[in-house]
Amino acid sequence: MLRRLLASTAAVIFLITAGWVTAGNHSPASGAADDHGAPGHARAGHTAHDHTFSPAQAAAIVAQAAAPVRGSEFRAECFSSHRRGDDPIVFPGQAGRSHIHEFYGNRTANASSTLQSLAAGTTNCSPSVDLSSYWTPTLYKNGAPVAPERVTVYYQGITDHTRAVAHPRGLRYVVGNATATSPDQNPAARWSCVGRPESGRDFVNCPPGTKLENYLDFPTCWDGRNLDSANHRDHMAYAAGQTCPASHPVVVPRLELLITWPVNGGGLTLAGTRNGTNVTDQPGYTFHGDFFNAWNDAELKRRVADCIVAGYICGTDGRPVQQ
Repeated sequence: MLRRLLASTAAVIFLITAGWVTAGNHSPASGAADDHGAPGHARAGHTAHDHTFSPAQAAAIVAQAAAPVRGSEFRAECFSSHRRGDDPIVFPGQAGRSHIHEFYGNRTANASSTLQSLAAGTTNCSPSVDLSSYWTPTLYKNGAPVAPERVTVYYQGITDHTRAVAHPRGLRYVVGNATATSPDQNPAARWSCVGRPESGRDFVNCPPGTKLENYLDFPTCWDGRNLDSANHRDHMAYAAGQTCPASHPVVVPRLELLITWPVNGGGLTLAGTRNGTNVTDQPGYTFHGDFFNAWNDAELKRRVADCIVAGYICGTDGRPVQQ
C-alpha cells in the first residue's frame, strides 16, 4: 500500500531555500482560545474553509508526505460514527450550518461539542482512550452517501521525533482546501486505490477488486500557546526538514488519516460548499479534514514518549511492535 507521495527535487530545494511556513494563510495568529470556541468564529459564510497554499507551503506538504517513518509511530483504528451538517470548529453552536461531514471516533460530536462534552462521550476508535473527533466531507457514489469502511489515524514522528510532545487537550485545527478549484491547490490530500501505486490529488478510478482510499496529512509544529486560531490553521505550521520555525517551536506527531471506502470506479463526488451554498457534487481535490483532540492526556503522553520519542512503531495499545 502506498504510504508516501515522492517529493520532487525542485520542491525540496524550494522548501530549503524558502524557510518555514504556517499551515494557514498569513493573517496573524489570534490569542489563546478557551475550551468552548476560538476567536474568529463569527466569520460569515464558509470563508474559514477557504485556503490558498503558497508555493512554500505546497513544497513543505509534499516533502512531508514523502518523509519516511523510521520506527516512530502509533495509531488509532476508527470507524464512521455518524453523518451531519455540523462543524464544531468552523461553525460552533450552529447545527446544520455546514456541508455534510462524516464523523469518526467520538459518538457525541456535533456543532456544540466542547472538550468537556467530548471527554464525557464514548468512541468507536480503538483505543477507547482516544475520545477525539475527526471529520471529513462525506463521499458520494452516484449521488448516494458512502460511509468509509475504516479510518486509520496515524500519529507519526517525522519531524525531530526526539523532541515531540503530545498534542494538548482541546487543540483543534483544519487541513486541506475545501474550495480548491484545481488539484494543485490542495497538496494535503491524495487519492489512491488499495494495493496499487498510483495516486493523485483528484479522484482516481479504481478498478474492480480494489477500493478507494485517501491520505490526509496534518502539520507537525505548534505555536505552543493557542488551541485554535481565527482561520483554524495559523497556530500550526509545516516543518522545513526536521526543523520547526521559531514562531511554532513545539514539535507534535504528524496526524495522517488513511480512509478506505468500499467503492471503486467513477461517479464520485464530495460534500462541500460552492459560492456560499452547501452542495454534494464537489471534486476530489476539495478534500479536507478536522481534528479536535480529546485523548486521555496521560495515555496520549505515554504513547508519544514510548513510541514517538523512543523510536518504535506501536499498535493501537501503544505498545512497541517494531523498532
